[in-house]
Amino acid sequence: MTTTASRPEVLRYTAFSTDPAGGNPAGVVLDARALDDGEMLAVAADLGYSESAFLTGPPEGLDDTEGRVGPEGLDGPEGRTYRIRYFSPKAEVPFCGHATVAAAVALAERLGPGPLLFATQAGPVPVDVTAEDDGTVRATLTSVEPYVEEVADADLAEALAALDWPAADLDPAFPPRIAYAGARHLVLAAATRARLADLAYDFARLEALMHRLDLTTVQLVWRESPTLFHVRDPFPVGGVVEDPATGAAAAAFGGYARELGLVPEDVVLTLRQGEDLGRPGELTVALRAGDPGVRVSGAGVRIG
Repeated sequence: MTTTASRPEVLRYTAFSTDPAGGNPAGVVLDARALDDGEMLAVAADLGYSESAFLTGPPEGLDDTEGRVGPEGLDGPEGRTYRIRYFSPKAEVPFCGHATVAAAVALAERLGPGPLLFATQAGPVPVDVTAEDDGTVRATLTSVEPYVEEVADADLAEALAALDWPAADLDPAFPPRIAYAGARHLVLAAATRARLADLAYDFARLEALMHRLDLTTVQLVWRESPTLFHVRDPFPVGGVVEDPATGAAAAAFGGYARELGLVPEDVVLTLRQGEDLGRPGELTVALRAGDPGVRVSGAGVRIG
């Protein structure tokens, strides 16, 4: 058991924004080797952020082979490959996009920009970090291979009832589906921006459905233009009413939009999230023909 005196430093970063008051905040522990599962969960619960990231890489030097994935795992960049785990205040999740961006930015501030490779429970996730002329640090993750599956009529009806959304308020151009790119999300498209803005749902009812379907969030979207979407993500299974900026759901949505032929094979989408919470953020989703992975990019900055 880790004592309070020896507990590793917990950093705080926001992802998908250059403003510490925007985007989605995450805790980052760069050396979590001394923490067991219960202690990682306690750190995440104490922070209260939707997720926090825990790395096994050492905080000093960050090139210790003990912090890297071994030969049975991944062929990643030398000294820049790490195992990573993600915890919400209530449970561990297999993959989290915004905490990945936050951890990548934290590492880049110590190692410099360049490629990283994270070994997640969902699979290997490459991340490329760049520093722009104005000092903005931006991370681009490439998701594991996505998939899309049907949602049963009864489950859809239960989700809409929990959200208090009439079926007539859905956009028929975007069929409800469960989408995965490291974690599972139910994609529901609102017909109007007003419908998306009016979010007051039955927390316990939606949480129960999400546990039964093994969902991480519900990805609510509204299309403003062919490549611009506004999104919101209820996250009751994580103990959070709403996630401010959701990289995993953005990746899943990219895979969903491509699979259903709703966007071109080569396209860059912009997702705006957090505006209704007063924490605006911007996620960039890039799809490339012939490449099954979905690229999700965003800026990150340390919270002082």
